Amino acid sequence: MNEELLNVCALFSGVLIGLMFFGGLWWTVRKAMSSRHPGLLFAGSMLLRTVLTLAAFYLMGSASWQRLVACLIGFSLGRILVKRFSQSFSNTDCGPLKEGAR
Repeated sequence: MNEELLNVCALFSGVLIGLMFFGGLWWTVRKAMSSRHPGLLFAGSMLLRTVLTLAAFYLMGSASWQRLVACLIGFSLGRILVKRFSQSFSNTDCGPLKEGAR
């Protein structure tokens, strides 16, 4: 029973890691459009997001491969959540004109 609870915790941790990673990427892309140094912003964001993600995966998956797999599944779920949120947010934001709307 204890092992299943740890796997569920690893799954939720993976979701949080995915939200942090892909949410940070989405934030970086939005901020880079108005930044004076977008290359520096992208490089710094990539380094920070990658280090935090790898450290979290190392801590979560070092004890068993099952927890690492649960964490990876949660990471993928976090990506899906950020993708849906960013698409719904961009639909209300001023984006490019749709085809035929002039």
